[in-house]
Amino acid sequence: MLIVQKFGGSSLADRERLRHVAQLCLKRRQRDQELVVVVSAMGDTTDILSGRARELSADPPARELDALVTTGEQQTAALLVMAMEELGLPAVSLTGWQAGILTDDNFGDGQIRVVAPNRLRAELSRGRLPVVTGFQGVCVQGDITSLGRGGSDTTAVALATALEADECEIYTDVDGVYTADPRRVPEARRLERIDSRDMLALATAGAKVLHPKSVELAMAGNVPLRLLSSFTEGEGTRVCRLPESKRPRLAGITGQAAQGRITLAGKGADAGTLSAAVLGLARQGVAVKEGSLLDNAVSLTVAPDAWQQAIETLHRELVLSEG
Repeated sequence: MLIVQKFGGSSLADRERLRHVAQLCLKRRQRDQELVVVVSAMGDTTDILSGRARELSADPPARELDALVTTGEQQTAALLVMAMEELGLPAVSLTGWQAGILTDDNFGDGQIRVVAPNRLRAELSRGRLPVVTGFQGVCVQGDITSLGRGGSDTTAVALATALEADECEIYTDVDGVYTADPRRVPEARRLERIDSRDMLALATAGAKVLHPKSVELAMAGNVPLRLLSSFTEGEGTRVCRLPESKRPRLAGITGQAAQGRITLAGKGADAGTLSAAVLGLARQGVAVKEGSLLDNAVSLTVAPDAWQQAIETLHRELVLSEG
C-alpha cells in the first residue's frame, strides 16, 4: 500500500514536532506501508520570508519572491529527514523539481502541468522515504515557482495521482471535517466521511480545512483524501465520492462572519432548503438579505451582527436534523 502524507506548518513548527512527525512516519513504515511525505514550511516561515522581502522592496519581483519563500519548505524537508535518520528510518529530501513537478511560469500562483515521478519511484525502490517540499515546482525555463495558497495540499494530491497512491492523508491541527467550525458552533460533529462534491462546496465557500484546488485535483484523479490531526490519534475524515444513498442531505455549513455569508452544502441543497433557511431565520428575527443556489450548495447573506445566531440556528435546525 502506498500513502502520500502531507504535514502542514503547525505540525512541523519546532524541533519536538519534527521528531513527533518522524515517529509517526516510522510507525507507518513498520506496518509495511510505503510512504511519500510532503511538507509545508515550519510555522510562520513563509510569512517571515515574505516580510523580509517587503522590507527591501514594496513590490519585489515575483520570480525572486518565489525563489525566496520556497526555501522554507526546503529547510523543513531537510530537517525532517535528519529526524527520520536519527530513528533509523532511511529517507531523502527532494525539492519540487527533483520530485518531477513541472508548472507554468505564473510566479506566485503556479499551476501544475506535469508530474514525472521517476525519481520518487527510484527512491522508493531503494527503500528510502522521499520527503518532498510542498508549495513548489519548476517551470520550463528552469525557474522555481510557488503554487499559491494551499500549494502543499495541491502538491500532495498531484503526487498521489501520479503515483496512483491508495490514499492521500492531509495532517493538520484539526482531527477531521466537522459539520461546522467547532470553534464557532459548539454542537458541530466530526464526520467520518464526506462526499468530495460537498467538501468542494464547503471549501469554495471558505471552510479552511482543505483548499478547493486540492479537492478538485483529487476528484479529477479519483484519489481518496483523509484529513487527520498530527496531535491526536483517530480515523479523521475520509473525503471521497459517496454513493447517493450514503450521502446526507446536508453535510455541513460554513461562512464568513465579516460579510454575513453562510453556505449550506449537500445533495439536498436546493430551493426547498433555501426557503426553509429563510423561514427558520425569520422565526428567530433574522432577516435574509439575499440567497442563491450554487453547485451542491445554497448561499445566503444576513447582517454581520446576526451571523453567529444565524449559523447556529441553521446548523441545529437543518444540518443536524437533515444530515
